[in-house]
Amino acid sequence: MEWTTVEAADGAKLSVRVFKSAAPVEGAEDVAVVLVHPYTILGGVQGLLRGMAQGLAERGHRAVTFDMRGAGRSTGRASLTGSSEVGDVVAVCRWVADTLKPRAVLLIGSSAGAPIAGSAVDKVDQVVGYVSIGYPFGLMASILFGRHHDAILKSEKPKLFIMGTKDGFTSVKQLQNKLRSAAGRVDTHLIEGAGHFQMEGPAFDAQMVDLIVNFIKSLPK
Repeated sequence: MEWTTVEAADGAKLSVRVFKSAAPVEGAEDVAVVLVHPYTILGGVQGLLRGMAQGLAERGHRAVTFDMRGAGRSTGRASLTGSSEVGDVVAVCRWVADTLKPRAVLLIGSSAGAPIAGSAVDKVDQVVGYVSIGYPFGLMASILFGRHHDAILKSEKPKLFIMGTKDGFTSVKQLQNKLRSAAGRVDTHLIEGAGHFQMEGPAFDAQMVDLIVNFIKSLPK
């Protein structure tokens, strides 16, 4: 595990953490995973993704977490709609591609990190797929994050949407209705009885890691 700083295009300095396996894992794909944390304004920081990142590293994937602008150790100021933060995601993904030099990058967003990550997917060529954990597609959340919907729905890159059936921001029906218009390969995985904030907790880390690793294995080589 190591810390570094990545500078966004507008000068914001982002605190980045890289998780690596202690030893090579046989059969692991050379796909690095960049994880985008929940809404900064509600206390989202990269530490919330530590369990998942460690789990992915143990399975042989270099995993990268970072504090978006205004969160944790990063400089800059958080935006209400996540518009400025898209540039943060792009900067970190490009740093991963150029510095760690994996075969490919998978982008993961949790909660409000999902729409922000979704807006960055097609801005970085090395990103080959996307995983959303609790994408807030519901009506109230869309007031803040609706501007991000089109980017991920129009992307041809493979997508996996993970959601609890008791998510308070998005109903199963709202998720299904949104994904009807999505381009390319779209997978969904519903977790029975799980609420939105429950899925951000450590109790679901191992399950998320399994879903992510299996999704990576299914991606075109």
